[in-house]
Amino acid sequence: MKIKYFFLALCLCAFVSDYGAAAQANQPWWYTMEQGKLLFRKGSYGDALLTFEDARRQRIAQFTRLEDDFIFFLSIPEVRRLGDSLEFVERYISERRETAAATALNELYYRVPKDSLNGSVSRALNELDRLKSYPEAEYWLGETYRAEGELGLALRQYEKAWSERSLLEIPGFEIEILYKITEVHRIRGNYQEMERRANEIIDGTGPNGVPRDSLWAGSSQGSSNQIRAAMARILENEGVSRFLTLYRYNNTDTERAHRLLGFFYYSSSRYTQAMEHLMFAFLIQNSVLIEELIRRDYDYTFSTLENLITLVQRRPELAAFMEETEYYRTAYYLATALYASGKTRPASQLWAFLAARNNAGEWGNRARRNPTPYIERPLERF
Repeated sequence: MKIKYFFLALCLCAFVSDYGAAAQANQPWWYTMEQGKLLFRKGSYGDALLTFEDARRQRIAQFTRLEDDFIFFLSIPEVRRLGDSLEFVERYISERRETAAATALNELYYRVPKDSLNGSVSRALNELDRLKSYPEAEYWLGETYRAEGELGLALRQYEKAWSERSLLEIPGFEIEILYKITEVHRIRGNYQEMERRANEIIDGTGPNGVPRDSLWAGSSQGSSNQIRAAMARILENEGVSRFLTLYRYNNTDTERAHRLLGFFYYSSSRYTQAMEHLMFAFLIQNSVLIEELIRRDYDYTFSTLENLITLVQRRPELAAFMEETEYYRTAYYLATALYASGKTRPASQLWAFLAARNNAGEWGNRARRNPTPYIERPLERF
């Protein structure tokens, strides 16, 4: 009798296992992706890796099936005579109620603008094939490999996600992928490639063709070098407070790249380049802080850096932003880069600001140990 129950238990376990596998196979790829993210955030990296791979396979399987259904439909002799006209093919599908082909086109039009196909059947087929790619899955596979210390594998996945970025479903997410590529190169000490990728973030354009950093790229009134030179002159001749009063630039997309390049160029004694990038990073950081204070209090007007930070410290979310963007470290190396570039007035102002801030941590301590700015080589490894 015990053997009988044991056999029934084994059968039940096998049924449950098979049912679970079938249910997972039938669930949509985007749902599997969300399950993988939950596992990743819990630290279950092995399970997350398998789940992201499942999501990728499910998407490939879905669009392969849609592509096969559409190809089978196009192989019908009457349809073949319609040529490459998507309009004629759609009319045939509607009149003959070809549900499989209709499903394929509906899914395609949901993900690809119909106008971009130029009424071409062959273009529609090419797009169905292209939709098998899943850049989000490649990105999250990269994240999982990075979390497990496999930087080479992580970089490969990030690069694959970047090459497929036109299929990303979250607007603007491609810049996050590029930042991850840049970061892996930094960690691995491949500074030449890190520099190239960071500059690509700043100098590149978004999906709409608009420069990611319009102020750095320049404007119709003048070149980017002229704009940066004008900003540097204001900073040098009229000081930090006047500079932050005249300019506002809250481009958080490129702030990290400017900051990284500023630190990197300083470490290699390219002080003018370091000053320009750190000037942009510091401007973006302060613009975000000032605009957030104005959003909460319309009567607020920026006056001095000291007054700004006093108000910001009362707001935990803004203090967290300062921590995240290495605010005091940015101010410190901007001061030393300005000093190294011969712009002593704003350098001394930033130095005095840091020395007076007890909450500026290491950077305040460094400023207090020396009465004036000085040129130093950062100890940090980039």
